[in-house]
This record gives sequence, C-alpha cells and structure tokens, in this order.
Amino acid sequence: MSTAFVTGASRGIGKAIAVHLAAAGFEVAVTARTTEEGERREHSSTIRSSDTSPLPGSLATTMSLIEAEGVRCLALPADLTIRSSVVEAAEMLQDAWGPIDVLVNNGRYIGPGHMDRFEDTPLELLERHLEANVMAPLTLIKLVLPGMIERGSGTIVNVSSGAGTRDPDQPAGAGGWGLGYGISKGALHRIAGILNLELRDRGIRVYNVQPGFIATERMAQDMGQFAFDASAGAPPDVVGAVVAWLVTEPDEAEARVAGVDARELDAQAVCRELGLLPDWPPSPAG
Repeated sequence: MSTAFVTGASRGIGKAIAVHLAAAGFEVAVTARTTEEGERREHSSTIRSSDTSPLPGSLATTMSLIEAEGVRCLALPADLTIRSSVVEAAEMLQDAWGPIDVLVNNGRYIGPGHMDRFEDTPLELLERHLEANVMAPLTLIKLVLPGMIERGSGTIVNVSSGAGTRDPDQPAGAGGWGLGYGISKGALHRIAGILNLELRDRGIRVYNVQPGFIATERMAQDMGQFAFDASAGAPPDVVGAVVAWLVTEPDEAEARVAGVDARELDAQAVCRELGLLPDWPPSPAG
C-alpha cells in the first residue's frame, strides 16, 4: 500500500489533506506540535501580545479520522522550527514504514512576527519563518528523496501561498502579512520547479498547491483582529481533495501544470472545475 507523510496535520489544511489521502487508500503519517486536544501553545501572530488559548485539533484527532478510513496512521510530534525534531520524525517514519511515496510539506511557522511590520520584527523571528517554511521542507525532501530515487517514483507537494508571489493590499496587521511570511513563502515557491527539472527523469514529481483563502480553525479563532474574515474562506477539504486528486491522477495533474510557473496548481480553481467536492462551491441562494 502507498504511504504519505503530511506536516502540520493537527488541524486545518494539513488535517484535510491527510484525511483525503487516507480516503484515497494511502497509509498516512502525520506530524505537528499539538498531540492532544486542549494543549496550550503560543500562537499569537504578533509580538505585542501572547495567546496560548487552545486551538481545536490535534494529532490524536487526525489519527482517529485516518484510521476510520481503514488504513494505518503514524503520529510523529515535531516542531518545524527545530531541525533535529524534523529529522527525528522523518527517520522514525522511515524506520517504521520504509520509503514513502508522497511527502506533503504543509506545516509552517505559527507565532509572533507573522502579523508584525518589519521595523517591529526581531530578525530571529524572520529566521524562524525561514527555518519552518523553507529549511524544514528541504530537510524532509533530503531525507525522503533517496528512497524515492531508489524506487523510481515519488511525489512531493509543497503548500504554497499567494503571499510568496504578490504584495499584500494592506500592511501587516491591517489585512496584509509580515515580511517573514512573504519571504519564506516566496522561497518555498521556487523549490518545486527547480527540483522537478532535476528529478523528473527519475520518476519524481514536485508540485506547488496554492490553497487561496481557506477558513481554518486558526483563521476563525485568531485572525479576525488582523482584518481577515474566515467566513469568506473556502473549506480546508478543497485543498485535501485536490492533493488526493493530484497524487492519484498524475497524468491529469501533469497536463494542468504544463507550462505553468513553478508548477503551481490553484486548489480552488481545480476543485471547482473538476467538481471534486459535491457540496462546494455552494449553490447561490434562491
């Protein structure tokens, strides 16, 4: 049976991707910081305040949903800002399951500096963005790549962001985002196209999936104060359905990214055009 590894899978987009891959028949390993519901961790987006209130979601909850699909799941707690933690999780996974077929780099830095302006942001917070959003994905790719090359197949999916390719309409804290998020997502955006050129002749495909605005649990709980309205977002299942389609329909996916910069798929456009979620988008009222 094929296997997948999804980062940032305790809630939101990562959780949806993991569950959709399980429904498609993949055995799924998941990683995140939150292992059980109700844990308190810093998730304030600004240096001006602290917020350790529990967010909905945990590896335990995601694991139960994956196992309900009748496939194995392995939960591997890790912190993307600590490289040794990332390495340990990947090594534990491959020791337990061997080489994996699909790597989904979804997790990212959560914490102060995300919604702060540059003059207020300590440089070490920019470094945390780069470590979690760029170096952690590259570390995981380095670790899983030998197994993919040996078997002559594999798929790597990086969850990208419009913040990496365009400027915000407003400054950070007023509807835009901080420099750390933008520069780290910009660096992540360049990985897929370059690595795909290097690896495609050995059966390995690399993609960016751009979610668009998604109504995650953290978006609803945290981001209203920064002028983000979660009610305007698409459900995380949109991205989950697209990633599952991408890895199970490789020929169709390749046709869609032919000639597209950075091999980026617009998740909401693909989901809508292919009708991957029967109830989304909702029918207009009346």
